[in-house]
Amino acid sequence: MIGTMILLAYFLPKPGIIKEPVSLEEIANAGVSLIFFFYGLRLSVEKLKAGLANLKMHIVVQFTTFLFFPLIVLAFRPLFINAGFELLWLGVFFLAALPSTVSSSVVMVSIAKGNIPAAIFNASISSLIGVIVTPLWVGLFIASATGDFDVTDIVIKLVFQVLLPVIIGISLNSRFGAIAEKYKKQLKYFDQAIILTIIYTSFCKSFTQHLFEGFTALELAGLAAGMMVLFFAVFLCVGLLSRLLGFSDEDRITVLFCGSKKSLVHGTVMSKVLFQHSTITGIVLLPLMIYHALQLIAASIIAQGMARRKKV
Repeated sequence: MIGTMILLAYFLPKPGIIKEPVSLEEIANAGVSLIFFFYGLRLSVEKLKAGLANLKMHIVVQFTTFLFFPLIVLAFRPLFINAGFELLWLGVFFLAALPSTVSSSVVMVSIAKGNIPAAIFNASISSLIGVIVTPLWVGLFIASATGDFDVTDIVIKLVFQVLLPVIIGISLNSRFGAIAEKYKKQLKYFDQAIILTIIYTSFCKSFTQHLFEGFTALELAGLAAGMMVLFFAVFLCVGLLSRLLGFSDEDRITVLFCGSKKSLVHGTVMSKVLFQHSTITGIVLLPLMIYHALQLIAASIIAQGMARRKKV
């Protein structure tokens, strides 16, 4: 469906950029707030408190997600800037600064027979931390890449569009959390619909501005290869660190999958906030979409392999 949205934006960009009678961009903006509200609604304070038990493992996961990942990409910045690919590097760095996935991380940990409660806790707390940390990281470089970065405007929009809906959702968890859990499948479809809308409108802008004309097929293939290298570099480093710290097999599996994954949901919705007045969102999201597809393929193969070894 992501591929379909990109093709649709290429051949039919006008619906994604018109403002009247209905603006798909405004619908996506409202959808972002609802996504984070429903996320908070399903987030139990009691579960978060209970999850704090294995503090060392949680620190490793969050350290990997929000510090190790960005620092790796930051080290390669001169290669992109000198080659004239600053916007592409910004997209890779945006990906690196994002929180971990929630659903797919837990699913992979479950398949590989890891510590599922710890995976749920880490994925959930990562999402909350990302609301603050991701904009701080990306804000360091948005101005130089886009020439458009108003700190006050972005902070206000983050508070009202992301943080406030999460807080309201958490506060209503005791009353309506069970209902949100009951209809989580339907809420997942809603999330996906908003994500696809954001992707469509973002690429409509980028294609209209002819921003992709400077990239060759070989360069895009190189980007995909780079995303695969990034995934395995983090995966292997985190695995080594887990062994050095003496984690159990179950905890090591949790660290591996929660620490190496990046959230397409948070990436697409936060791009609406961070790049709100920019036409480059399509380029910025490109590395994330490639990484998202590759991480699912690689992680599922690895998780199933771990599960088979445990059976033997």
